Amino acid sequence: MLKNFQVDDHVKNQMTDEIKKYFLEERGEELGDLAALLVLEFVADKLAPHFYNIGIQDAHEFMSQRVEDIFELNK
Repeated sequence: MLKNFQVDDHVKNQMTDEIKKYFLEERGEELGDLAALLVLEFVADKLAPHFYNIGIQDAHEFMSQRVEDIFELNK
């Protein structure tokens, strides 16, 4: 349950509001605060680590290319 997911209450409320808006607009379902928070917790626990790893991999590739560029300049 959001063990490593630290955001302030204002941001968490914005996220749950976006989830409620999505469900209403796309699925015609009205979610309450608890249901939206449970969806947020699911995304944070099960899906976010995959997005995080993609971000880390992208950053690694970017930095590796910059290091290669620096070595090329020093030749």
